[in-house]
Amino acid sequence: MGALRPWHIAILVVVLILLFGAKRLPDAARGLGRSLRILKAETKGLADDDVNAKSEAQSGRQPLTQSDDDRPSHVDPVERVRDK
Repeated sequence: MGALRPWHIAILVVVLILLFGAKRLPDAARGLGRSLRILKAETKGLADDDVNAKSEAQSGRQPLTQSDDDRPSHVDPVERVRDK
């Protein structure tokens, strides 16, 4: 029951042509391909960032994020306006 049969694919193609039309279907497929390429690049970038963070932690380097203790003691002008 989990496998797609050839007639399932044929029905799907007919429904897609009816929904989008024969002229807009290639544009929709092109847009889907671009989206998948972007998604793949972003997930690869996240994986690379994760690997870099692990290697920095193992080498003893400090992460780029700042804790509340490391932040400058001066008050931001926006904070001054909010306090008034």
